[in-house]
Amino acid sequence: MPAFPPRRDLAQMLLSVTLTSGLLLASLWVLSPFLLALTWATMIVVASWPLMLRLEQCLWGRRSLAVLTMIGGLLLVLFLPFMAAITTLLDNSDRLIALLSNFDGEHIPSAPGWLGSIPLVGERLAELWAQIAALGVKGLTSKLVPHLGSLSKWFAAKIGGLGLILLQILLAIVLAAILYMNGEATASALRRFAHKLGGTRGESMLELGAGAIRGVALGVGVTAVVQALLGGIGLLIAGIPLAPVLTALMLILCIAQLGVLPVLAPAVIWLYSSDQSGMGTFLLVWMLIVVNLDNVLRPWLIRRGADLPLLLILAGVIGGLMSFGLLGIFLGPLLLAISYTLAGSWLTEDTAPTSDAPLLPEPPAPPVTD
Repeated sequence: MPAFPPRRDLAQMLLSVTLTSGLLLASLWVLSPFLLALTWATMIVVASWPLMLRLEQCLWGRRSLAVLTMIGGLLLVLFLPFMAAITTLLDNSDRLIALLSNFDGEHIPSAPGWLGSIPLVGERLAELWAQIAALGVKGLTSKLVPHLGSLSKWFAAKIGGLGLILLQILLAIVLAAILYMNGEATASALRRFAHKLGGTRGESMLELGAGAIRGVALGVGVTAVVQALLGGIGLLIAGIPLAPVLTALMLILCIAQLGVLPVLAPAVIWLYSSDQSGMGTFLLVWMLIVVNLDNVLRPWLIRRGADLPLLLILAGVIGGLMSFGLLGIFLGPLLLAISYTLAGSWLTEDTAPTSDAPLLPEPPAPPVTD
């Protein structure tokens, strides 16, 4: 008689699953202080891994030199600008509020005549300008100042102090250095784990996730930096007070997918209200160029990293930011990309119809006339 495998007791199976789940939860609880930094480090390494490999080739195949160069670049590109932006905003929040409060006596002139002739958006811009002019600077300031004060307090409470965010970023950079040094071994272990879970489909999910992270890092990060820098250049040329502070604010707003319009539009109105129509017109045209830059630059950069629908990526960026905070900029597109690919694979597994009958009834044939 054939030998059958021994039947496992149901209680034994439940006990095994419970103990394994408890062990995993306990491990996550022990590692919880490092999970945020580890997640950031993973995102950074996945997004910049091709660059690290090119550096390694240029540095005589020395991985240690390439890692040191990448860490130095991360300190210069990620750590210092982010800390400078946060410090600048927190240190100058009172000055920003006071600057707005000083404009109470100014008036907002009517919109320039050529504004309404701009194709597609001219009429809407002229109508919005008329609404702001009717409200006046004093009314507009009275609505904005309380929100700015509460926003600065909320922002300071959310980051939990500069010391904590400084520690998280430094820890993420240290973990990124470890992942750079052991990237191939880590990727091999993740690939084996994904294959255990889902076979070849699990491996494709892993590659898709890496592509989504790389695409979002390129599209969101590079576009935010370019828009903030161009907006800051426009403010400096126009002679707007506190231009470096406003540039830091635009960088934070661009990362949060709010864009440069909340900063540049009041600057344009202030220039026109101060009888600087020439600089106001220049900054208005510059603002329209910078605001619409993300419609061209961001899709191009995202498609270079991930072959996914642009609407899916943008929905993941905005939804992830609202659900998970700043880290959701990467987690949102990653989760949506994996779900989208799983649904597509499931739908295309068996495309053969079970019946040749049409889904909708065919229209009746026209009558034959002699």
